[in-house]
Amino acid sequence: MKKQEALVRLHAIDRDVKHLSQITALLQWDQETYMPPAAVEGRSEQLALLEGIVHEKSTSPEIGDLLEQLGSTTAHPMGDADLPEVERDFLRVLRKEYDRAVLLPADLVTEAARAEGLSQAAWVEARKRNDYKTFMPHLEKMVGYAKKKAECWGFTERPYDGLLDIHEPGMTEASIEAVFNPLRSRLSSLVQRIGEKKAPRSDFLSREFPAELQAQFGESVMKALAYDLQQGRLDISAHPFTTTLGPRDVRITTRYFPTNMLSGLFSIIHETGHALYEMGFAEEIRDSSLGDGASMGIHESQSRLWENVVGRSYAFWKGQFPQLRQLFPTQLADVSVDEFYAAVNQVRPSLIRVDADEVTYSLHVILRFELERRLFAGTVSVADLPEAWNAMMKEILGVTPDSDANGVLQDVHWSMGAFGYFPSYALGNLYGLQFWDALKKGIPEVESFIERKDYMPILQWLRNHVHVHGCRYEPGDLILKVTGKPLSADSFISYLEHKYGQLYKL
Repeated sequence: MKKQEALVRLHAIDRDVKHLSQITALLQWDQETYMPPAAVEGRSEQLALLEGIVHEKSTSPEIGDLLEQLGSTTAHPMGDADLPEVERDFLRVLRKEYDRAVLLPADLVTEAARAEGLSQAAWVEARKRNDYKTFMPHLEKMVGYAKKKAECWGFTERPYDGLLDIHEPGMTEASIEAVFNPLRSRLSSLVQRIGEKKAPRSDFLSREFPAELQAQFGESVMKALAYDLQQGRLDISAHPFTTTLGPRDVRITTRYFPTNMLSGLFSIIHETGHALYEMGFAEEIRDSSLGDGASMGIHESQSRLWENVVGRSYAFWKGQFPQLRQLFPTQLADVSVDEFYAAVNQVRPSLIRVDADEVTYSLHVILRFELERRLFAGTVSVADLPEAWNAMMKEILGVTPDSDANGVLQDVHWSMGAFGYFPSYALGNLYGLQFWDALKKGIPEVESFIERKDYMPILQWLRNHVHVHGCRYEPGDLILKVTGKPLSADSFISYLEHKYGQLYKL
């Protein structure tokens, strides 16, 4: 078979696998949004069947044969040097996925998928009832499956490294620790200095903001950010998320709380950032394995850049506050834009990660990283997690959860078996600010665009420099390509110290 024929066949198989994975994602999206509760067991069986089919197609010997014909091996994944660069990148990604998939037994894949569906449903109910004990057996299973997968991949001594590599290629527990330790120290120092200053007025944020009006404002912001409703939709779920169900189908969810208006809004902006990334892949790679984020850290860089650097900026609220005030004239009658901006950026150690301010947010992530690494090292058990969580919250953030629902049960990730995902959130902060520094050099007047509610120059820059590549580059290579510098916490810390130095007169 000629090389071109081998490539055509490989792309066809890859598209089939991708489409099947998107059908799986559609069922998972429905489970989180509209599926009736009694359907959970049937849905788990459906997902298990589909995961088994995906695994069977992903591990077909034909894929291995085609990769070898194109010169792609585990040692040299990019294949023959005479192939086009985009095809060599495709081979690299597919080789890694294939090598990982063939090491997993089919029954392990289907069993884990079946357990995941039941686990997610159990988590939703356990969180509602503040009942960790009923969720614990499901979490035990998800940890067990994650360990088995890591062992299959050869990570017998350090299984957590195998899980981290799924979400952040090239990163290990040691390399993340090397970034997080100084980050934790510098953030803790900043939190302490801010804590010595007078907190801004923020009482108005807990006034009653009707959910339907919150939705109206959030959707107007979402549209202004160029989220295309011809290619997506916004729905409600227990935990906000983004999912891609096809090359022109990227959906997001949020949730609303009547006395916490910022939660729903910033969830919308955050998930819109994820969706804009998915919508921005180059046409030639959109429906292939290259049509994916470079890593979850890079993905989070996009969501957190829009949510925080743009959405919590003074320029953003100068532009958006008049419309917000029109929707909530009574609630905001005595509030100026300066007061609102200060309240939006109030630094206060809190219980819930998704509602945390920019300064303390990464400390929430570091807590989860520490617990995950101990869980997979065997020094913390699933039964001990609530106590360990509460103790570490007190140590790192100085607050203690009033319930497991606001503590160990607050995130959906562990119910899905997504261990190793959490570090990506804090890494996303670091990547995002390095991208932002580079963007400001290309668009020096960026804040004036934001104030005019013209966000397209920002989106276009991100599309041209980050989104278009999909996962053609690993995160370390992408950050170097776009910014000229390796990953560092310096841009993020400098941004925080400048912004909050002004806000709190440090």
